[in-house]
Parts: sequence; C-alpha cells; structure tokens
Amino acid sequence: MQAYDAVVIGAGNGGLTAAATLARQGVNVLLLERHNIPGGAATSFCRGRFEFEVALHQLSGLGTVEKPGPLRALLDQLGVTDKLEFVPMTDLYHIVIPGQIDMTFKPDRQALTAELQKQFPKEASAIEKYIELVYALFTEVIGAFYLQDPEISRDKYPVYFKYALKNLQEVLDQHFNDPLLKSVISPYWVYMGLPPRLMSFVDMAAMLFAYCEFMPYHIKGGSQALSNALADSIISDGGTIRFNCGAEKIRVKDGRIQGVLTQDGQEVKTHYVISNASKVTTYVDLIDREHIPAEILAELRQSTLSQSAFTVFMGLDCEPQSVGITESTNFILNHTDAELAYERMKVIDIDERDYLMLTCYNLIDADFSPQGTSQIALVTLKYGDPWLAIAPGEYAREKFRMADSMLKVVEKVFPGVQAHIEEIEIGTPLTHMRYLGHPKGAIYGFDHFIKDSTLFVPNKSPIKGLYGAGGWVGYNGFQPTLESGVHAARSVINAMKK
Repeated sequence: MQAYDAVVIGAGNGGLTAAATLARQGVNVLLLERHNIPGGAATSFCRGRFEFEVALHQLSGLGTVEKPGPLRALLDQLGVTDKLEFVPMTDLYHIVIPGQIDMTFKPDRQALTAELQKQFPKEASAIEKYIELVYALFTEVIGAFYLQDPEISRDKYPVYFKYALKNLQEVLDQHFNDPLLKSVISPYWVYMGLPPRLMSFVDMAAMLFAYCEFMPYHIKGGSQALSNALADSIISDGGTIRFNCGAEKIRVKDGRIQGVLTQDGQEVKTHYVISNASKVTTYVDLIDREHIPAEILAELRQSTLSQSAFTVFMGLDCEPQSVGITESTNFILNHTDAELAYERMKVIDIDERDYLMLTCYNLIDADFSPQGTSQIALVTLKYGDPWLAIAPGEYAREKFRMADSMLKVVEKVFPGVQAHIEEIEIGTPLTHMRYLGHPKGAIYGFDHFIKDSTLFVPNKSPIKGLYGAGGWVGYNGFQPTLESGVHAARSVINAMKK
C-alpha cells in the first residue's frame, strides 16, 4: 500500500492550487485526475485549426506588477507567474439591448461612472453614490476577510454589516428608477446565475470592484496554459499527479480519513484529503453511507444545483470586425426583465428572451486563432434537468436545433456571423456533466443564495482530515476557485503541524 501525506481529488482550479501549495511546502502529495489533462473547466480542445477556450472569459484579481491583485500574489507564491503571459483587457463589457442601448465600458472606476452618467444624466448623482457604495463595501470586505481581521464588529465595518444580507435588486431599487439603467449596470449577474432578486449584493460588488480596480485579463494560450503551469509546478516541487485515474472511494473510520481507493484499484494511505470534486460526489459517491455525517446529508437535501451552460464554440474564417464584433466581452439581452431571463434558464428552448454572452478572444489576443480568423464562444445559462429528460436518440437533433436558434438571435446583432462559421462545436449541460463530473452539469456548484453563503455554511467538514476546494464549497469563478485550493492546503498544513 502506498502512503502520502495528502491526496487531492480532481485537477480543477482548486485541486491544482491545493496540490501546488502542498508540494511547495514539502508535503508528499498525490493528485488524482480522471481526465487525461489538468484543468477541469480550465481547459481547451481542438477542432480543425482552432483551439477553443472552454470557460475563461475575464480573469479577475490579477492586477499589474506595480499594483498587484490577490491572484497575482497567489500565482507568484506558486511559482507560475513567470511561466504565463497575461494580456490586459481594454474593455469591461459591451452591452446590447437592441432598440434601447448599445454601450461599451472601460475597466476603470472613473470611466465607468462618467459613461453611465453621460447616458443617464437624470440619475448622475445616484450612479456616483452606487459606485461609491461598491467601493466602500468591498474595501471593508477586504479588511475583514482577505486580511483576516480578528476583531470584526459593526462599528468597525458599518457598510458591510448594513449590506451583507441585502440582495442586488434591493440595492438597485434604492438607487435607481430607470429599469434600463439597472440592467446596464448589473449584467454580471449572468456570470453568477442568480437574478438580482436572489443574488447577494456583496457578490456583485466583488466582481465590479475586482474588474475595475485590477482590470480583467486574458491568458496567452487560454486557461489550459494556466492549468499546465500549475501541473508543472506540482511535479517540479516533488508532487505526484496521476491522470486517467480518479478516486473510487474515500476511506473513513471513526469519523477520520484513512485513505483513498483509486479507480485502478490501488489503496493509498493518507490522513488528509482535499476534494475538488462536487460536494455531492464527495459525500454520496465516494464515502460509504454509514460514514456520512447527518448534518451533511441535511445540507445536501436543502441545497439546489446551479445552472449549467449551453455553449456554441465557433471558429470564423474572418476577422471579428468583418461581422461587427469590436469588443471582447458582449452581453446581448433584448429586454430588461431579469426574472424572465432567469425563468428561461429552466427550459431547453432558446430565443430572444434568453440573455446571451459572447466572447471574442481575438480582440484580446490577435494570435488566439490562425491569421485572418477569429474564435467566439456564445453562452447562455441553462439548468440541467430538461436536458436529462431528452431521449438519447433525440439529443443531437435538439442541441443543433438550440444552437441554430441561438445563432438567429446573434445574427440580428452581428449580421453575417453564420455565413463565416468554419468550425463549430456545441456544449450542453450533458457535456459539462460528462467532462466535469458535476451532477446535472452544474457549473457553479449549488445555487448561491444568500442563506447558503459562508456566513451560514462554513467550509468545514465534520470528517476529520477532509477538506473541500472549488466552487462547491465557496464562491465561483477562476479567482475564487484558485484561491480556495490554497486555503484548503493551508488548513491541511496547519492540521499537520498540530
């Protein structure tokens, strides 16, 4: 029987940074990954002469060398920053509501404020106050949580205590009257999946602050380059990675981790496991029922799975400007009813009522596809349940029917896209379920309602020696999941010292 100080299950963002942190600290760590490449959603795939980015749209928290963000410091510590080339994105986002608005914003607080005030002069003062609130709130969040203040109090952090449990819609309604302005200033809720009525205002403030203060970034070579660099760091620091080999069982005895059984039948002895698999997989599939704590089962029963995504990956035989695409990050809304857009996520069909996101990587990195071509990812969020009900024989027909409907919506904003498609691939919730191993293809883990935040559901397992990493035990997105692995690894190191 082989023995390791710690075993990490899953080479997604959280698993990679967890294993990299442990290896760098001299911990004898084994990383198990059932796929043949590292990254989870942070990967790429090839079709024809195009290498398609799977998931990364805007990397937050990096900052510049002169003004580093928390993610740059993290990657520096893991020794991968110098192995990567980061490209700053010059646009924050471009939002189109045909017949109503067509605006592009820069990743800068003053520029964003000025552009909004120019378009909505009657609410200029409210816009200024809203942006000030975003900055005041997240400045306190940084002090209280990122800097781990041991003396958090209402007097010390008054803005945070006032807004910690408020939803985004409530704050938008307090500041603005124009429903168009509310939509224009908050399209990032589509990144998170929950509409303003259900989304935490703190989460929106975090995204807007991070993108304006530290700029969004792209990685040369896409997210696969980051995953490869982290994997190289693990190996060079003495860690072990096994690809094509997932975990079959997590061994538990008397409420304590005893080891891991791999999919190839090997028993691995360890007292520390960090699981980057879904929380459902970790507790329901990998741990025998008699060892699952009752409180965990109760938590799983009251949690709901997040949306998955329907994505059309396109390689065009022309440059993006030829079809009117001039910004890298585009939100296509068609209306201002967020509740309607949210309800549309629960059905298979796609039409003008769905909110769409279009990312063109060549407008960030001209070399992202062969010269004279461009690569586009077109996304809308969809829950997985309706896709599970489709008969296998109908699956291909349905996914191409939905892609065609989606392209018809885009064609009205960017005429000519369809005529220039050279390569196309379609990802559905079932695709995400297959490659990520997430139940129903949920890309954000559980729905992140305010009641389910880490304020109320701490990231701590009742099973001694078991830790979680990734979006199933915290926040989602590249920066939070990368950070989660480091936090889990540090917890393991502290436990080992004790």
